[in-house]
Amino acid sequence: MAAVQWHSRARRYESELQSCGLEVAPVEFSDYHPLKSITVTDSKSRRGARKGSTSSSSSSSSSVAPDPLSSMLDGTDPLSMFAAASASESPPTLSQSRKRREKEDEVGVDFEPWSSKRGEILARFTTTEKLSINLFMGSEKGKAPSLASSAVSEKVRTRLEELDDLEEGSQRELLNLSQQDYVNRIEELNQSLKEAWASDQKVKALKIVIQCSKLLSDTAVIQFYPSKFVLITDILDTFGRLVYERIWSMCSDPRPLPDSFTADEVNDTAKETCLNWFFKIASIRELIPRLYVEVALLKCNRFLTKCGIQETVPRLTAMIRGIGDPLVAVYARAYLCRIGMEVAPHLKDSLNKNFFDLLGTFRQIHGDSVQNQLVLQRVEIPVYLTLYSPAIHWILQCVSYRAPEVHFRCCCDRPPQTMNDPPHPNRSRSRVQASV
Repeated sequence: MAAVQWHSRARRYESELQSCGLEVAPVEFSDYHPLKSITVTDSKSRRGARKGSTSSSSSSSSSVAPDPLSSMLDGTDPLSMFAAASASESPPTLSQSRKRREKEDEVGVDFEPWSSKRGEILARFTTTEKLSINLFMGSEKGKAPSLASSAVSEKVRTRLEELDDLEEGSQRELLNLSQQDYVNRIEELNQSLKEAWASDQKVKALKIVIQCSKLLSDTAVIQFYPSKFVLITDILDTFGRLVYERIWSMCSDPRPLPDSFTADEVNDTAKETCLNWFFKIASIRELIPRLYVEVALLKCNRFLTKCGIQETVPRLTAMIRGIGDPLVAVYARAYLCRIGMEVAPHLKDSLNKNFFDLLGTFRQIHGDSVQNQLVLQRVEIPVYLTLYSPAIHWILQCVSYRAPEVHFRCCCDRPPQTMNDPPHPNRSRSRVQASV
């Protein structure tokens, strides 16, 4: 058997080295930078296993990953983009900052409005007993209109005479009214208020509001008191809206005030008119009508000073402590919290004071005054406590709205603030829960 001899293939190393090397591309030095990405073209040649096979070559282009520092040249690095965005955005103006702050203070849609509770209260707290309305409307005779050229002392005297007449004059008493008749009479008074205001009889409108507010001190038919509160506060809301819109309209020359206005933008005429209303309210003798009418005009403090509302709410909170009847006092606090949430929901401290004052008044339920009233009207304590539930529910909703968790821990640890020997806080809270 003949031996097979293998011979090595002759190779040309120089030509193979040239075929496997990188292609040289001309580079213009004007576009060259060592940090820029470089495109490399790689050419590969494959040879077949059998002799005589044709060789095929393939070329592929691959880009080297860009260096992070190279993005600095075209401005695509994060710092350059952030600087460019900051330069393009203009700083917020004063009005924009004010609107943003007011939006944070506004009550959102997650807060249940008073209007949703109104119908429920009227339907729940009813009575079959006869009701009465006592109105003392001032006499209109003997009044001379003040002239524009009169002296300041004459204007002041005329104003004081009108204020003295608010609680004096003819008496109008409606007795033996059914619940529906009572509601109709209150609605007629609300309409009379609007008509008096439209006919430029501002003093008469104020008289109607004062006399209606006095009805909230009457607890003769105690089961109907929550519904009476709803009806009377509707009149107060109407009066507060009319006064605010009047003062607002006085500031519309030459252009109307923005929604986020400050006291510095209010003209002197509007401020004087606003002060005139508050002077008239301060001249009301009785506590309850003076309190309710001033609360109804709480929003008008925006026309006077920047911190007017913030200074007035704590003072009104302290005024409620002078109301002896705990049921009347709790609804006065509920009305203050309701108006406070509409005009300044960020004043949580005043809302908290109303809540702790509420806890302190529960000891009065077992006093002789309340007990004698319940015996006279034949009302049991469990039924009497249910009369507090609408006011307590509303106050608790205002206190807890968007409040942090630490706020509730403080409420549990803090005792109620009262003048005389306050009850234990745990006992007061249990009474609150029982009444709810």
